Amino acid sequence: MRSFIYGLVVAACLTGYANAVEIQQWERVPIALPLTVGQERIVFVDQNVRVGLPRALKGKLRIQSTGGAIYLLANEQIPPTRAQLQNVASGEIMLVDIAATVSPPDQAALEPMKIVASQQPGSHSGRSHVAKNTGANPRDDKPEEQTPSTDTAAPKTDTPIPVVITRYAAQMLYAPLRTVEPVPGVSQVNLNRRLDLTTLLPTHPINASALGAWRMAGYWVTAVKLQNTSEQHLTLDPRELMGDFTAATFQHPYLDAKGHATDTTIVYLVTRGHGLAESLVPANIARIDPKGGSREE
Repeated sequence: MRSFIYGLVVAACLTGYANAVEIQQWERVPIALPLTVGQERIVFVDQNVRVGLPRALKGKLRIQSTGGAIYLLANEQIPPTRAQLQNVASGEIMLVDIAATVSPPDQAALEPMKIVASQQPGSHSGRSHVAKNTGANPRDDKPEEQTPSTDTAAPKTDTPIPVVITRYAAQMLYAPLRTVEPVPGVSQVNLNRRLDLTTLLPTHPINASALGAWRMAGYWVTAVKLQNTSEQHLTLDPRELMGDFTAATFQHPYLDAKGHATDTTIVYLVTRGHGLAESLVPANIARIDPKGGSREE
């Protein structure tokens, strides 16, 4: 399989979003929200939410919510306590388990957290009618009739589409939603979040999971979360990615050892004519063993 991987020079486009942000996805499982006593932590939800707290936290936790951002400041230690974040518009409730502890003076402050709402089947958040809602994995979506101009009516731009769509995906994940510039022709597509990504970086001890996908004029970009599962520092190189990609861009060039705040990053994979599923090396092909030889299936 031929693999076309071009490292996009988009550092300037992503600089504003490269700061460490802990991304948590709401999958109907309560999300752990640790706090440090005396240090304010920001949680981006990108929704107008109503925060529900038990009475036990009264006086122990200061909380403010505005513009899709929640500001939390613990005044004392708090044992794990469940709170609710309710979407004012839809009524959907997300659960978080808040716990506050005292940390050593030299310990770094906790990075901001961003909670990404789970994608409902059949829904999309496209900002344009140029692209129809087509999934990255055709087996997961029902066929949808398309007009002949679906993929050809690309908006005129001097910037290559892979750069435009990669920058948009990075903003959707790392920037408050209110600051994301609308891009004509970009639409979110359904994504199989259980996609097998074990062959993406077979030579590295990395756990990969799909977060979201967007489409523009025949190009797809899929955001994949990468998490280091080893005790060693890892340098990321797009040439080591296995698959048929038009472009690949890492949010950060390295992963720290497991357990560090920087042990996780995002890679943006751009494909043309189809989604990520069709560009991966089949999982039934023997994977490469970093120690040499091949692994037994």
